[in-house]
Amino acid sequence: MFRTFPVVMATLLAATPALVYAQSPAAEASLAVNGKNIIVRYSAPSVRGRKIFGAGGLLSQDPTYPAWRAGANSATAFHTDADLDVGGLSVPKGNYTLYAWVKNPDAWDLIISKETGQWGLTYNPSMDLGRMKMTMSKPAAPVEVLKYALTAKGPGKAELRLEWENHVATVLITVK
Repeated sequence: MFRTFPVVMATLLAATPALVYAQSPAAEASLAVNGKNIIVRYSAPSVRGRKIFGAGGLLSQDPTYPAWRAGANSATAFHTDADLDVGGLSVPKGNYTLYAWVKNPDAWDLIISKETGQWGLTYNPSMDLGRMKMTMSKPAAPVEVLKYALTAKGPGKAELRLEWENHVATVLITVK
């Protein structure tokens, strides 16, 4: 029994990072608009019975609150092959990080940051490309797993949709 303990313990320790990340698996939303790709890469946490937004909610405990990494683990990555207008903000083609300003759980701002590759619990407001208001609504039923979607909305247009818990936030994207 004691001879197998180190092997069992090493196996459990080696599996621990995978278990942590499995709670918020990697996900991607992508769409080609006018032949140009728009991609969001994120980790998708689950509600698991927790209060997420508002005073005393899970996100209010993050060191970057009320800026939220809009996902879990690493910060949410945003890539565009084209110059865009995102909710009135001019976004040159390239790589960015998405955050959401969630101080008011029913009125979010999308933040596009020029900083990339950082862990999600770091946020530098001086690196913001800009912010825009998101259109808020309620889902038909609570959304257990965070989800991004990119949907075509006519020639040269798309909608970025973020759903989690009892919130749906959208913003219009236009390819320039």
